[in-house]
Order: sequence, then structure tokens, then C-alpha cells
Amino acid sequence: MSKVNREVERYRRLVDSFRGKTITVVGDLVADEFVYGEISRVSREAPVLILKHRERKVVPGGGANAVMNLADLGVTVLPVGVVGNDEQAKLLLECFTKKKISVSGIVRLKGYTTTTKTRILAGTTHSGRQQVVRMDREPEPLHDTHPALLNIVSAAKEFLQASDALLVSDYGYGAATPRVLNFIRSKGAFRDLPVTLDSRYRMLEFSGITAATPNEPEVEAALGVQIGHDTEKLYSSGKQLLEKMKLQSLVITRGSDGMCAFERGEEPELIPVHGSDQVTDVTGAGDTVIATFTAALAAGADTITAARIANFAGGIVVMKRGTATVSRRELTDAMEQNLGGASRQ
Repeated sequence: MSKVNREVERYRRLVDSFRGKTITVVGDLVADEFVYGEISRVSREAPVLILKHRERKVVPGGGANAVMNLADLGVTVLPVGVVGNDEQAKLLLECFTKKKISVSGIVRLKGYTTTTKTRILAGTTHSGRQQVVRMDREPEPLHDTHPALLNIVSAAKEFLQASDALLVSDYGYGAATPRVLNFIRSKGAFRDLPVTLDSRYRMLEFSGITAATPNEPEVEAALGVQIGHDTEKLYSSGKQLLEKMKLQSLVITRGSDGMCAFERGEEPELIPVHGSDQVTDVTGAGDTVIATFTAALAAGADTITAARIANFAGGIVVMKRGTATVSRRELTDAMEQNLGGASRQ
């Protein structure tokens, strides 16, 4: 067997082993709502389009999208979070139950608004749909002493006993705060599990994290730097984050420039973007990346291998419209076509 074929087989075995892994997700669960309309005419009331309603779809977003990605990769996933007692929560939980995902760790609060991001898309019969506006419905963030957080901590501790990794998805709504994570970590709940973090606004406040997957603007905001196309500044920023957060590994996603993977004691590695850099939709791509990266770490992959696998998944999902996931079959096919390409030339 050639070296290339051995590499393809190694990656395939890792992805196949996702089916035997269990991952707990503590996160802010979001409902992504898409409302599609066909352009009818311009309104007489204001210079705006009138759309004839055609379709409405609600799918899991935010931390819930990471959950769905893990499920489609074959992982047994245990979500922990908070939703309201509203229609959006009902539709969100229905998506989980259809995938046979346990919802026992999800708290439903009366009077709480399920975070919902509504995107209005317009088009004509013979054209694509273009997003024209987004409206967000957001609850007040849960304060650190809210009783619901005790249920989150309790559920996470229970789930972690049977888990191979913990994924933390912090969108700033209060279910996945540094304080919540500290309570979960008490009494050795983490054991030696990989703990991965995707935090929109406050990653430097977390401790006890194994790996993080911020995008480049989040790194710039956290460190107060401008990276741009300066590779040396990218490398120094990544190494600085490794030290500040005491991480074992870090993956910085860079849009059309791919990724940069860092591992403690090793040189950084630039990973070119997989597929076309002319993306269709980046909605939820970060959730796909951290889900795949976490699954690969749980399966025993090293940082660079896990990042490369996540890069394949990210390249697939940005070519789909709306909030989407990547299946294990899609991921395997993409790896075989690209990793095995050298052996067919």
C-alpha cells in the first residue's frame, strides 16, 4: 500500500470511528428561521419590495447546529442548554428528536424567549434567493445565579461520565459561561477529556479548555491586533492565545484563506481552504468546524489531522444554502477525492 493510500485509510478510520463516540455539548441553543418570499412588486407605502410568502423553515442554529453536525457525523451527542416554552423551542426540539438526539439535558423555561434569528430571503421564480434582512429575537442573558443553570451543571456532569469529549458553544446568552464551565469542572468531571471552545465574545475568560476554534476577527478582537495577510502576526497571535488560555491546541479559521492550526511545542501549520473560495453561504460554518474538530479529537486524532478533517467539513458546508450540516459520507468522500488525488495522477 502506498503512502498516500495509507494516509487515506488513516483518515477514513478516524471518521468511521465517530460512530462509537459520545460528546456532550453545553451551549447556547438557537433557532435559525428562514422565511422565503417571491418578489411581487415595489410597495407604494415605502421604497421596499413586497414579497409573496412561499415557505418558512426553522432549523437548529448556534450550539444546536453543532449538535446537529455531530449527529450527522454519526456521533452520539448529548446537548445541554436552555430554551423557552414557545413555538421556536418546540420546532428546535422536534429536529433533535427526529435525529434521535436526547433532549433530557435541555431546560424549558416559561417566559423565556428562545433565541431566534429570522432571515428574510427574496427571489423570483427563475432566480436564487437573496437575504434582504435579518431580525433577531434574543432573551435577556441568564444571570450566573439563575436556577436553570443548576440543572445545566447537573446534566452536564452526568453526561460527561459517559462522554469522550465536551464541546462548549458560547454565543453570549448565558448557558455556556465561564462560571457555568467552572461549576461543571468541579470534582473532576472533565477527567482527561478533550474540552473544546467556540466563544463569540469572551474566550480569554475561560479556563480548563483543551482547544479553541476562533475565527480570525475573534482573535483580533480578543488580543487587540490586526492580522490581515501578515503571516508572522498570525503565528504570534496564535502562540499568544495558546499561552494566555493554556491551551494544548488552537485552530484559527480564516474564511477563504483556510485555517491555521497550532499545537503546543510544534510549529503552526497553514491549511488551505478546501474546495472553492467562492462560497454559497457561511451561515453556521463555525459550528460545523468545531463539531468535526471535536469529533476527530475524541477519536484520537492529533491537532493537525483533526484540523484538516474539520477543514474538509467546513469546505463542504459553505457550499450549501442556509444553516446546514455535513454527513459522514460526504466527509469521507471529500477526503478520499482530495487525499487520494496524488495517487491517481
